[in-house]
Amino acid sequence: MRSLGILLTLTTVLLTAAPATAYAQPHAHLSVALTPEKLGAGTTISFGFTLTAPNGHAPPPRTTPELSYPANIDLITSGLGLETCQPIGLELFGPRGCPPDSLMGYGRALVELPFSPEPIEETGSITTWMGPIAAGQIQLLFFAEGHTPVSDELIFSSILHEAQPPYGGTLDTAIPPIRSVPEAPYGSVTRMHSTLGPKRLTYYTYYHGQRLAYHPLGLRLPHTCPHGGFPFAATFTFEGEPPAHAYAAVACPPRFSSAHATLNT
Repeated sequence: MRSLGILLTLTTVLLTAAPATAYAQPHAHLSVALTPEKLGAGTTISFGFTLTAPNGHAPPPRTTPELSYPANIDLITSGLGLETCQPIGLELFGPRGCPPDSLMGYGRALVELPFSPEPIEETGSITTWMGPIAAGQIQLLFFAEGHTPVSDELIFSSILHEAQPPYGGTLDTAIPPIRSVPEAPYGSVTRMHSTLGPKRLTYYTYYHGQRLAYHPLGLRLPHTCPHGGFPFAATFTFEGEPPAHAYAAVACPPRFSSAHATLNT
């Protein structure tokens, strides 16, 4: 994490506190929506997770989420991420350092900083970008920008892997350690929500010398819906703790609908 500035009063409180960090095996909750949910058409996948731990403890840091999405939904032919965002561009200039046609989604995250006597929650916005190919695999880059109570930035990546049926692919994401000030304990990601698709996206093309704006197609749904709906799964791996699992299914659409579903572990 690259600190951009911390209020002097907050720094004093954090450094003089004596944190007694305790972690516990968390529970995971996964939510997914498809908008619009029309078979054979492009869609935006909205996905989110929440991690909670018993007895008021913080979930362990160093979370590695893996999100599996249904078969027959192809990211390569989605029309998303036509250009590549380089990590150095994000690091130096933030979103301004990436081509507009590499943007793939938006989101938000909540991080719990375990300071005594009460934990502090930091909120931040997320943008998702098409990154350079990594070892022959598609790579997405996430740019997280914290706002309150501290201002900071975090860049992390997700690699697309093949998955066993009923899933078509898995996004394997590595969230690096989150630390606000030197010698402080790592923060824990407790909530994250993001989109992957054309919602709120504007791309550009040139036609007869004119620059024209358009919305990309998005992830195309298959023409048939699998029995039981479109399945999603998430596995969260932690340092020193067993993994947590969560599942969700978006119900098959009636003739006209935009559906969503959530399930707890």
